[in-house]
Amino acid sequence: MGGVIGKEASPSHDAPESKLEAKIVETMKRRASEGSAMRSFNSLILKFPKIDESLRNCKTIFEQFDEDSNGSIDQEELKRCFHKLEVSFSDDEIRDLFEACDINENMGMKFNEFIVLLCLVYLLREPAGLHAKSRMGLQNLEATFEILVDAFVFLDKNKDGYVSKTEMIQAINESTVGGRSSGRIAMKRFEEMDWDKNGTVTFKEFLFAFTRWVGIDDIEDE
Repeated sequence: MGGVIGKEASPSHDAPESKLEAKIVETMKRRASEGSAMRSFNSLILKFPKIDESLRNCKTIFEQFDEDSNGSIDQEELKRCFHKLEVSFSDDEIRDLFEACDINENMGMKFNEFIVLLCLVYLLREPAGLHAKSRMGLQNLEATFEILVDAFVFLDKNKDGYVSKTEMIQAINESTVGGRSSGRIAMKRFEEMDWDKNGTVTFKEFLFAFTRWVGIDDIEDE
């Protein structure tokens, strides 16, 4: 699953590879400017079981829109899904989202990829008035997505829309006392997120890593 975000991205991340990525970065920068309610990385870890349960409950939604029951959602099924959820994206925007989240490039979106896509939709559809009741008519799931957005904002210390290795180490050090031990934990977590090995982590990379941390990938084998 390597090379998820950009084939030629650089640590300076001055030029996101697509309009979609640029929009995600700008939205995260705006959110970061508002601050995070999260106080430590440990507080996120404590939420793992609840987040895991909420995301797994999304399986029903996935199966509803996997109309041919082949274990994946294609672009046409995704368009109908967006219509049902009253998500008003253009065909080009839907295609860009689909291609960004179809990390295996097999033209079929698996369950973990679908979760990441819905979270990106939640982020990009965010209304001007923060904390509106619902953006997609999925209030419980959206509350979980808000935790994930807030977690990324917590990690993004310099508010540039990306998470660097230094920021990850700082976040872990704020949560633990242990010098080398906490440094190793931070490096391991960062490596799990930085799929394209360019030294920075986007929100999409963070989401894919998070689905693995809570065991969502395991659902594919159930």
